[in-house]
Amino acid sequence: MDTRTLGTNGLEVSTIGLGCMSMTGGYSDAPDRQEMISLVRTAVDRGVTFFDTAEIYGPYANEELVGEALAPYRGQVVIATKFGWDIDPVERKPRGRVTSRPEVIKHVVDGSLERLGVDTIDLYYQHRVDPDVPIEDVAGAVKELIEAGKVKHFGMSEAAGDTIRRAHAVQPVTAVQSEYSLWWRRPEEEVLATCEELGIGFVPYSPLGKGFLTGTITASTSFDASNDIRSTIPRFSPEALQHNQALVDLIGSIAQRKGATPGQIALAWLLAQKPWIVPIPGTRKLHRLEENMGAADVQLSTDDVREIEEAAARIEVQGGRYSEAAERMTNL
Repeated sequence: MDTRTLGTNGLEVSTIGLGCMSMTGGYSDAPDRQEMISLVRTAVDRGVTFFDTAEIYGPYANEELVGEALAPYRGQVVIATKFGWDIDPVERKPRGRVTSRPEVIKHVVDGSLERLGVDTIDLYYQHRVDPDVPIEDVAGAVKELIEAGKVKHFGMSEAAGDTIRRAHAVQPVTAVQSEYSLWWRRPEEEVLATCEELGIGFVPYSPLGKGFLTGTITASTSFDASNDIRSTIPRFSPEALQHNQALVDLIGSIAQRKGATPGQIALAWLLAQKPWIVPIPGTRKLHRLEENMGAADVQLSTDDVREIEEAAARIEVQGGRYSEAAERMTNL
C-alpha cells in the first residue's frame, strides 16, 4: 500500500490505517481475542502500517491486544494511542469524566507503554479536550514526554481549531483525529483549514459512519443496548436510518459505476480531499479489511468528487452522531 505523511516531522503511515477499538467490544458481540490478533497481523502482511488504539478501549484491554498482536513487528509499524479519560486502574472501569492534568498524563503514559510493549509511543493523542486544564499545559506535558523519549509525536482528538492552534504553539501537533465522513462533515468548517495552515495531518475515525455507509445497515437493523454503542446514537434510530438511506443509495450508485463497493467510495472520497488525510476504518472481519484496503486503489476524478458532494449537499442527514452527553464531551 502507498503511504502518506502526517505532520511536518515526517510521520509516514499507510494510506489507510486500522482502527482497533471494536476488537475488544463496543459493536455487538465481543470478538475472539486470537482471531483479532491474527487479523491485525494479516493487516501488517497486507501493507497496513498505522494502528489506532486507546487506554479507554476496554479499558486497557485494547492496548494489550494491539501490543501483543504487533510485537513481532516492532519498528515496522506506527501505533497511535490516547490519554485523557479518568479510569479506575484497579477496577479497570471509566469514571465518566475526562482528565488531562499534566501529572496524570505523565503517570498514565507508563501504563500505555507497558501494555503496548514498546519503549516509545509513536503518536500520543489527547482523546478529549479537558475544559479544566489549559491546553498549553497539556501540550507542555506531552512536550516533556517527547523530550524524555517516551513519545515521538503529539496528537489531538475532537478539538476545535483555536484549541489546536494554541496547543501547536507549545508543542507541534502531528495529527488531529476526529470523526469525518460523508455523513459528518463538521471538520470542514474550520478544523481542516487549521490543519492545512499549520501542516498537521488529519485522521478521520468512523470514516464509514460506524458501518452505515457500507450499505449493510437498514432501518430494520437492531442494535443490542447491552453491548452496541450504536444503540445510544440518535442517527441509528429506525426513523433516522430510513431517512439517511438516500445518502447510501447515492454512494451505491457511484460504486456500481466504478466497480467498487459503497464503503470503498466513502473511503476514496476522504482520500481525495487532501493528501494528508489518513482514514482509520475499523473492522473485525478479514473480507472487510481487504475491502477497506482496496479503497486506496479506487480513483475518483475531480468530476466524481464534485458529483458526490453536490448530490450529498441535497441530502440533509438526520439524527445526532452522538448522544447529547457524548457530544458535550467534544470540543467542537
